[in-house]
Amino acid sequence: MKNVTISEYLEQLGSSSPAPGGGSSAAVSGAMGAALVSMVANLTTGREKYSEYQALISDVISRSQKLILDLTACIRKDMNAFDDVMSALRMPKSTEQEKAERSFALQEAYMKATAAPIETAEKCLEVMKLAKSIIHKSNATAECDLVAAALEAHAGIKIALVNVNVNLAAITVRDFVEFKREWAENIDNEADKLLREIQEAVK
Repeated sequence: MKNVTISEYLEQLGSSSPAPGGGSSAAVSGAMGAALVSMVANLTTGREKYSEYQALISDVISRSQKLILDLTACIRKDMNAFDDVMSALRMPKSTEQEKAERSFALQEAYMKATAAPIETAEKCLEVMKLAKSIIHKSNATAECDLVAAALEAHAGIKIALVNVNVNLAAITVRDFVEFKREWAENIDNEADKLLREIQEAVK
């Protein structure tokens, strides 16, 4: 997917194919946020006014570039997870044994399908933290782009959590569901708090 042009991706996203879908768009949103953080950091590199923060800026560039790659990989991971669920849904269900095997495969697929949006949300949260870390320590003329980065990553988290909850609704393993729902609530609250702090800091 990383070699697909923006127009090609949007064409696929807007087609009748169910994948790529919301999950992959969450990863794209997060990756754009990471790219914006990288841009602000790069616009700060070498500027004497910010010389005391150059070590931080260099680290942020490295970490944001890694996040771009990680979130780009999440696009394909999300699509693969969807394919696994569809494969399980297509399994035969004529006999009781087939029904049992299909039910087991579906539960496995739905649990695995939570992994991609969970990773996407966690990586997006890292993007938000990176954006916050260089507020007032980076090129002031580009600080508004740190807010944009945070908004992109925040949107990625919200979308990813929708996908997590959709998959959890189909899972019957109670402990698994309760643990993941608690995780989702915590990361959702943390993301909202971070966004408020970033928006308040950059006015």
